[in-house]
Amino acid sequence: MNYTNSKALYEKAQHVIPGGVNSPVRAFNSVGGTPIFISKAKGSYLYDEDGNKYIDYISSWGPMLLGHAEPDVIKAVQDIAAHSTSFGAPTKLEIDIAELITEAVPGVDKIRMVNSGTEACMSAIRVARGYTGRNKVIKFKGCYHGHGDSFLIEAGSGALTMGQPSSPGVTPGTAQDTLIARFNDLEDVTRLVQVNKDEVAAIILEPVAGNMGCIPPADGFLEGLRSLCDEQGIVLILDEVMTGFRVAFGGAQALYSVTADLVTYGKIIGAGLPVGAYGGKKEIMEYVAPTGPVYQAGTLSGNPLAMAAGYTLLKKLRDNPQIYAELEAKSAKLAQGMEQVLNEHNIPSYNTRVGSMVGIFYTDQTVHSFDEANTTDQKLFAKIFHGMLERGVYLPPSPFEALFLSNSLTDEDLDYTINAFSEVIASLK
Repeated sequence: MNYTNSKALYEKAQHVIPGGVNSPVRAFNSVGGTPIFISKAKGSYLYDEDGNKYIDYISSWGPMLLGHAEPDVIKAVQDIAAHSTSFGAPTKLEIDIAELITEAVPGVDKIRMVNSGTEACMSAIRVARGYTGRNKVIKFKGCYHGHGDSFLIEAGSGALTMGQPSSPGVTPGTAQDTLIARFNDLEDVTRLVQVNKDEVAAIILEPVAGNMGCIPPADGFLEGLRSLCDEQGIVLILDEVMTGFRVAFGGAQALYSVTADLVTYGKIIGAGLPVGAYGGKKEIMEYVAPTGPVYQAGTLSGNPLAMAAGYTLLKKLRDNPQIYAELEAKSAKLAQGMEQVLNEHNIPSYNTRVGSMVGIFYTDQTVHSFDEANTTDQKLFAKIFHGMLERGVYLPPSPFEALFLSNSLTDEDLDYTINAFSEVIASLK
């Protein structure tokens, strides 16, 4: 494929944007090469500035569940934009979408709109600390909750040590209140809680880890966390920025029958527009200003464009439950087809899938946590990524990201993808 325009744009962008991109994963640092600059998208396809067409398996990192430029969503945005793009005042739309979400999700009595998944997670942590009167938070190595200071923490030297800042600008004081546990290791979490008894305000995790591939919760893991939090007075926060309304209409909570105290959402509740939300039990959410002492605010929170788009998408998902069955069938076909190719060529892999999220790890180990995910062959992944890109298939440009399928993918798209994958793998021999 010809990437002349993308290369020129990337060179130009680096003069005015740090690294030439506005989010690091877009820079292709994990795979090498020049980022592709997108000009438009429709359904399951992306089109770049050179006119190349790609089958999309990123779905804007999750929210495009029905595909890009879904007609009803676009019309809703156009209609509301004609009245203004922002009011800075309450609207009926905010009530409509809040009612839809609280009716759909177990344990969400009230919900507050914000502007991103990062902001939602930051706010949820603050509310949990205010509600419990405690300072410490347990997060899991490899789970990503945005770029808030409390989340940019690496594990310490031992299982029970405090974390260390993983980015300049994060203070040691912030790091000391963040404890790092191993995903899917309930005993590790229990030890952390015991050593820090009556100090832990919240445990936050992705119920399906989507930022170290796609790693499902082990049997009993979420249930064990729920019991531990109940016993110790800890707020359980499920980060459903990726899984909410994607793995099931009620999210991972509905899928796994585990109810969080607080839950966070991202751009899927805005059909891809900048939006986020956090919600949960009434007694906790009433700690949020103006009814409670925990302050959080935002001029664009609940902005009309995102509310109109999100309500339209969520209503379509609610009224058409067969969408999830269709997504299940499509993701199963893709995952099984790619796994068969790898097996035929004797390439070790560990493959995972939850609903329309798919993970492929190029390793001979089973993968249940970050350390195991990190054994994936990153050089092999980079070769596969570029081979697929050359054949018009856009995979996430990182070995530690899940594939996100949209329901606009056709059987022809899936067949083409599996055949392209077979060609790429065969070419590596």
